[in-house]
Amino acid sequence: MNHNLDELVDALPELGRGIVITLELTAGGGLLAFVLALGLGTIVRVRSLPIRFVARVLIEFFRGTSLVVQLFWLFYVLPLFGYQLDPVLCGILALGLNYGAYGAEVVRGALNAVPTAQTEAAVALNFSPWHRLTRIVFPQAWAMMIPSLGNLLIHLLKGTAFASFITLQDLTAGIVDLQRSTGDTLFAFGIGLVLYLILAYIVTLVINLAEARAKHRLGRGPTLRELLSFRPQSSLPGGGSL
Repeated sequence: MNHNLDELVDALPELGRGIVITLELTAGGGLLAFVLALGLGTIVRVRSLPIRFVARVLIEFFRGTSLVVQLFWLFYVLPLFGYQLDPVLCGILALGLNYGAYGAEVVRGALNAVPTAQTEAAVALNFSPWHRLTRIVFPQAWAMMIPSLGNLLIHLLKGTAFASFITLQDLTAGIVDLQRSTGDTLFAFGIGLVLYLILAYIVTLVINLAEARAKHRLGRGPTLRELLSFRPQSSLPGGGSL
């Protein structure tokens, strides 16, 4: 055990660099996925059939093909056509495109879940289509889509492990190197399990705060300060308690 701990201390700098790469892929891929999800999820609801068709093809293509295959295409196949991309950029693009396609369906479902009466009322008030979307529909849909988008972000975090296939020394690659140096599979991958769990829990906390804030802006939940106080909140009108 002492030998394993010594090896772990020696591996800490490499594990730290791996965590940084994992966080870069998660942040970059998550941002790209979020932008694509909003764009494609909104476009598939427009009236123009050709535009909807193109958006649907993109969603089904990136959702229906393997993330690993997409990584290999970006890193190993594109150079055959004269395009050599940085490994980190390849990872961000593959993760963003793949999870953005899944997120588009989350966005579409949340937008469709907003009651039609809300949109009809906005039309009666002579709101423009853009104002109907941004002031009436999207704020309500946003609170509904956050939990599902948060789940996708956690999946994306774990999906960064595939980046080791394209020479990136991410957290998983660091764990594999630790296993080789110690010869103790249980110890090395136990460390990896804990590190991924910590990262996923941090993402979960951020998502929960974002969801609470979105619900509070709609008058459906506690304030951020109340949420952070960990005090039980009343669900009865007028501040009564159960």
